[in-house]
Amino acid sequence: MKRPEDDAFPPLNYQIPQLKNYQILVNGVLIIDKPAGLTSHDVVSRARRILDQRSVGHLGTLDPMATGVLPLVVGRFTRLAQFYLMSEKTYEGTIRFGFSTATYDAEGEPTSSPAQPNFSREELDAAAARFRGIIAQTPPPFSAKKIQGVPAYKLARKQQEVRLEAVQVELKEFEILSLENDRARFRARVGSGTYMRSVAHDIGLALGCGAHLEALRRTTVAEFMIEDAHTLEELEGFRGHPEREGLCVHPRKLLPALPAITADEMATAHIRSGRTVNLPELSRARQIKVFSGQRDLIAIATRVAGTLFHPKIVLVGQ
Repeated sequence: MKRPEDDAFPPLNYQIPQLKNYQILVNGVLIIDKPAGLTSHDVVSRARRILDQRSVGHLGTLDPMATGVLPLVVGRFTRLAQFYLMSEKTYEGTIRFGFSTATYDAEGEPTSSPAQPNFSREELDAAAARFRGIIAQTPPPFSAKKIQGVPAYKLARKQQEVRLEAVQVELKEFEILSLENDRARFRARVGSGTYMRSVAHDIGLALGCGAHLEALRRTTVAEFMIEDAHTLEELEGFRGHPEREGLCVHPRKLLPALPAITADEMATAHIRSGRTVNLPELSRARQIKVFSGQRDLIAIATRVAGTLFHPKIVLVGQ
């Protein structure tokens, strides 16, 4: 049974505290290509051991069966996680028709008798079209959604009744790429909170033959792409290496919707201590990214009035 879980730029600077073992601390965002069979928490635990630091989190759970983009926020950059709660994601995967499963994917026990799919490509495309846009979706019973404070999957494992309310989700794109025998390949671009397992299950119901998600690969989360992802083996290869921070996404690529402003030395000193500062006004944006020089992201600042900004999130030490 599955376990749901819960270069154009110069390299990111790193800090070498005066520790006995010369530990190199990483502050940044690492994109991991998650392998199948590991939970998102497993990946975070591996990264903590490899980086030898506790402050590591992820930006959006992937089911154990799924692979692909799992962004990790490391060190002080864990403070940026709040900006990615509603991130758009894209997926590629395979739906297998003919029977449904308890988990809505290939790792669950069958919950329907085998049925020979009997629909055309045109009928499949028409069914898929009904899932585009804003829809009401019921999460899988084996999910981390809570029922009176208890994760649904814990109740499902005990074979207790799981009743989850439908929620609104958005499939901005949902395209069937191919249909061969009882399997269909798809590509989807979705809003936060969308379960592709539920999409597979529900499209099987719509076509009257049962279905489940056989494979899933996440190709983007927000601005993070699979082309920039590293395997855990690659990360392991940089264990203790002074250039391992080069695996991080450069801060200039983070939160592209926010304007970037470079602070002078005095403003940087004030920001380090959390003080409000005057900064060059390049736009009327409410929030901005503040850099020291061309490399170091030191804060996310919120406009107080005019050119006066308060550092809401400080990403450097005093």
